[in-house]
Amino acid sequence: MRSAQIRRKRNVRAEQRRTEKERDPVNEQALADTEADTRSGVDLPRLTSWLESAKPGLVSGELSVSLIEGGKSNLTYVLRDDEHEWILRRPPLGQVMATAHDMNREFTVAGALRGAVPVPEMVAYCDNHDVLGADFYIMEHIDGVPYRYRDDLEPLGTERVQSIGKRLISTLVELHSVDPAAVVLANFGRPEGFLARQVSRWKKQLDASHTRDLPGAEELHAELAARVPEKSAAGIVHGDFRLDNVLFGADDKPAAIIDWELATLGEPLMDLALMLTYQKRARLVADWPENADAPADVTLTPGYPSEDDIIEQYAAESGRSLEGFGFHLALACFKLAGISEGVRYRHLNGQTLGAGFENAGYAVPLLIDMGHQALKEHK
Repeated sequence: MRSAQIRRKRNVRAEQRRTEKERDPVNEQALADTEADTRSGVDLPRLTSWLESAKPGLVSGELSVSLIEGGKSNLTYVLRDDEHEWILRRPPLGQVMATAHDMNREFTVAGALRGAVPVPEMVAYCDNHDVLGADFYIMEHIDGVPYRYRDDLEPLGTERVQSIGKRLISTLVELHSVDPAAVVLANFGRPEGFLARQVSRWKKQLDASHTRDLPGAEELHAELAARVPEKSAAGIVHGDFRLDNVLFGADDKPAAIIDWELATLGEPLMDLALMLTYQKRARLVADWPENADAPADVTLTPGYPSEDDIIEQYAAESGRSLEGFGFHLALACFKLAGISEGVRYRHLNGQTLGAGFENAGYAVPLLIDMGHQALKEHK
């Protein structure tokens, strides 16, 4: 029994490290040294030809492309010519959910929000599958830091760490205060019935990614389906808001919110719930002594706001009621379980690129347990 528990803890910790890298922003040290080819999702000659037609004069000199290693959801590349750098995003290889990895969604919402919140400038969008075999888009390269591990943030000192954490929450409040109609996003999603659809969507994801039995998953889904609030707020939802999906500048201010693939209109509290779910999972895993040598999560940095601090600041700055927040926390656990199980499924079916997938999905049982716990602890 003890050895089984230890194996599970090790597997979950490995999955935590993998998931925290899941949507890796620009990180020069993580760039692949070899040029991406058709097997890695980019046909460079076709891309160059398309850019010459779609954006004449954009590229100066020969174009090169490098895959940013570590991405386990949408694939992210750096494009370079003799003078410029851009970011290219495309879906993962292989079969994906019809509603997932929507490039047009990312391109549309980020473009609409420019000027309202910090986002990169959108450069070009392509829905011609003859180019790369899927939709893709190109955006501005932002000079910013994605803080992911404690070792990245701790050298700044507790005062700066606290400031960065607080600014992250204020940025989330700022995003949630944007009127969708004011940025031409009134028709971006269907806020009515959003939470019920989320419960259904992530159940479908788990079913479509089935490779094993997951004790407690069916029960968690049933509990969530029975507790969907009759009414909920309507606002812009990022879908995966956390510290490493916000690039910070040298002035410790947010330079860009990135990775909008799950963005929609719906209940904004889901962003807060998912961010807290990531943080709680990191805290629980960090208590396991056999994983003491693993990189510590950034939210464990001295000075970083606690889960209670985050809830208090968000409530104070947003003025939103957090009554019934246990449902949102449980749904966030269910959602993250669905995402992680989808990555596991793609790996087992040979549809992933790069290393680090061996333990994909092992955090799912922990997330299901956390979901049940959230329903009991938070009313």
